[in-house]
Amino acid sequence: MIVYSRDQFMKEETFPFCINRFIHDSKNSPPVHAHDFVELIYIVDGEANHVFRGKHYKLNAKDVFIINPGEDHTFSIPPGKQIEIINCLFLPGLIEPSLLKELGISQSIDFFYIQPFLDSNDRFHHHLNLSNHDSLQVQSILEGMLSEFESLKLGSPTLIRLKMVELLILLSRIYNEVHCLTDGTNPFCNEKKLLILRICGYLERHYDDKITIPLLSELFNISQRHLNRLFKQETGLTVIEMVHKIRVERAKYFLENTDEKVITIAFKVGYEDPAFFSRLFRRYVGISPGQYRGQLKESV
Repeated sequence: MIVYSRDQFMKEETFPFCINRFIHDSKNSPPVHAHDFVELIYIVDGEANHVFRGKHYKLNAKDVFIINPGEDHTFSIPPGKQIEIINCLFLPGLIEPSLLKELGISQSIDFFYIQPFLDSNDRFHHHLNLSNHDSLQVQSILEGMLSEFESLKLGSPTLIRLKMVELLILLSRIYNEVHCLTDGTNPFCNEKKLLILRICGYLERHYDDKITIPLLSELFNISQRHLNRLFKQETGLTVIEMVHKIRVERAKYFLENTDEKVITIAFKVGYEDPAFFSRLFRRYVGISPGQYRGQLKESV
């Protein structure tokens, strides 16, 4: 399987973003692939099957969905058919925590923090298909981002960041209306569960950042004491334990799919001390990072 790196698409470290418009047919579908960045896909026109981790899900015009880092997927397009897509590639750091805090939007982007981490059947059998009115708004924002990205004039990176915020808020609003996340009728998402899902989504997106209880408390408008108690109650883990768990899973992915040194992977998943990372990895996995990679090579 091909694994694409951010460096292949994002040329500036301070602006981790790329957007393209493609037409795919049965002869030029992308191969099965994964990547170490987030991909937001909007189907402009046509129909196809989305092959996600070996399972097929029907796609139609006006569908929009997100693929997380490390998830393998492609399109299956029948002969004579085609799809036109706009795909937006970015790292979560495109929208920095300071911007989230300043705009107060951490609880307004569920399409980014919750929907992509649901069970795959919930994600793709019940993916977001936009109405004519909503699709016009979404496509207009994406085309504005595409225009700014192609021209890269003075201030374009800032405008793209703001358009991305607008896009995620709009999609989240539509998603919440369609799936009734906030009206109390969905037992999966009562107020407490919804808050914890948002926080877990933030941790998944920003696992490589410095994450603190005071930061989460401020972002999600909850006291530190209540945050600690509620998080443990809903997940069975402390916030820090969840961060470690997510980071170790990401480290396993990098060990499996790259040849990067263990010390490099430690930094990539958020640990400045490689020795601490190795001890933590052994605690969660039972063997060291080097042994884990060695076992993978032996099994091939």
